Amino acid sequence: MSDPIKHECGISLIRLLKPLEYYKEKYGTAFYGVNKMYLMMEKQHNRGQDGAGFASIKMDMQPGERYMSRVRSAQQQPIQDIFAQINNRINTALTEHPEHEDDVAWQKKNIPYIGELLMGHVRYGTFGKNSIENVHPFLRQNNWMHRNLIVAGNFNMTNVDELFSNLVELGQHPKEKADTVTVMEKIGHFLDDAVAKLYKQIKKEGYTKREASALIAERLNVAKILRKASKNWDGGYAMSGLIGHGDAFVMRDPAGIRPAYYYQDDEVVVVASERPVIQTVFNVNFDDVKELDPGHAVIVKKSGTMALKKILEPTERKACSFERIYFSRGSDKEIYQERKKLGKLVFPEILKSIDNDLENTVFSYIPNTAETSFFGMVKEAQNYLNKKKEEQILALGSNMKAEELHKILNIRPRIEKVAIKDAKLRTFITQDSSRDDLVTHVYDISYGSVKPTDNLVIIDDSIVRGTTLKRSILKILDRLSPKKIVVVSSAPQIRYPDCYGIDMAKLEDFVAFKAAKALHEDHGTTHLIKEIYEKCLTQTDPSNKDAINYVKEFYASFSAKQISKKIGEILAPEGINAEVEIIYQTIEGLHSACPKNLGDWYFTGNYPTPGGNRIVNKAFVNFFEGKNERAY
Repeated sequence: MSDPIKHECGISLIRLLKPLEYYKEKYGTAFYGVNKMYLMMEKQHNRGQDGAGFASIKMDMQPGERYMSRVRSAQQQPIQDIFAQINNRINTALTEHPEHEDDVAWQKKNIPYIGELLMGHVRYGTFGKNSIENVHPFLRQNNWMHRNLIVAGNFNMTNVDELFSNLVELGQHPKEKADTVTVMEKIGHFLDDAVAKLYKQIKKEGYTKREASALIAERLNVAKILRKASKNWDGGYAMSGLIGHGDAFVMRDPAGIRPAYYYQDDEVVVVASERPVIQTVFNVNFDDVKELDPGHAVIVKKSGTMALKKILEPTERKACSFERIYFSRGSDKEIYQERKKLGKLVFPEILKSIDNDLENTVFSYIPNTAETSFFGMVKEAQNYLNKKKEEQILALGSNMKAEELHKILNIRPRIEKVAIKDAKLRTFITQDSSRDDLVTHVYDISYGSVKPTDNLVIIDDSIVRGTTLKRSILKILDRLSPKKIVVVSSAPQIRYPDCYGIDMAKLEDFVAFKAAKALHEDHGTTHLIKEIYEKCLTQTDPSNKDAINYVKEFYASFSAKQISKKIGEILAPEGINAEVEIIYQTIEGLHSACPKNLGDWYFTGNYPTPGGNRIVNKAFVNFFEGKNERAY
């Protein structure tokens, strides 16, 4: 995106099903799991760059031996920092004890991070908190092995206040009011309760306290714990957890908002946020990697048995469409085709904008992530031209001369790489007047690629705030002297906050919201804004399970084309010579291209949970009252 927004977090979980000696013999290293986790985290680097964390559990360690390890980093390159620390510990141990280079049992006992159960996490700080305390995984420690809990997730809860109050009612004293802490403590509470009940029951059966430990691990019902803990969760989540004795789980929200995929063979169970990550790292086929159903959990017991359990009743599937448009890696077979179709479906509007003049139109894209939708757009342009060529050839028939045929066949879409981002350039000056000048140099342009008689069509993944377009990209493209610049968004207009993970929180940040506000001013209907505010005030109570999204009324007076036209006026920089037009994908086009991911609340305001409606109303209240703060 030309305007970068914070991404989703990424989770990885690996359960090695064989003893570590097996991997040493087959793959040449006892660090097989650590190496695979590094690859999985790097392959999901696109999902988070503010921080990363890694945790591992060793099975069947003796009392007094360390069996859990965790390392986190909020450095500039957090994944590399984590594994540099891990490698340093491994190399130091083997350098000091070279006689144990092939002794897997000694390595497991004496070197941290080498275990059969591993968890990885990459994150973006949704609240701008990038300190090490906010980096996953989170650890809940206890002297009882079964009560140790490690949690990491890709999630955002809309009802943190309610969850916090629930913990207080249970008699807890949470250290802070954050969804990560409240979620972990909620799971931890019911884990403690289940362990205590099992211990009591096993003692009644005549087993000793020491014998009880193995039986608790065997009998612990992880699915039941998750059902109790998640009963009141409102949000989008893929939640992963490790329990000290070796059980593991990954749970997905009932609407399937956040993604999760899994793979199993006789060596490993693997879960990740993206399918191609598992395909690449473990060299398996597309069909071998399964999507975790909404409301379900992958549960792996200490014994290594894996089961899929329904935790919460699935609701209407509303998987996040932004995963398909932008967040997930485009190497996924389905996502690649979907992004191409997004480009294809927006082409008819482009054709109208350029008056069908493909001979005098140059097609390009910014940024690189828009390349796949660009392919779809250009292919559709080629299909259109092929049809026109066919009509011309048939019309001329046998009277056609060779030169005429050559001229017809030589017409094709004009494709250029008109802008290249200078990855080395950093805008280090913070004063607006100086910074804006620097921002205009973030992209280099290909001089001579466009003629003064040309239209220039640029496709982007989406246009969120439009800030970079206005301050930088449109000014740069205008230097190429096109007669018209058409900026195409492969996604529809972003009108509403996303409260389930993406860092899009304030209504006034969205250029579509600014455009609708400007249209109200143009049409003399600003009195409606206060009326909407008063309706929104009635919908923000956290206990309201039937909240209505009244912010939809803010946009209802205007068509999508009216808003797009106003966005073009707002984003066109002062002094630009070229005409500027903005074209957005339609909602119908989005659903046609991404039929399995119909979560579109940021475009339509149709939130899949009650908390979403409360949040969007709160966001409007904040806007009207001039509060520069998040609604969640």
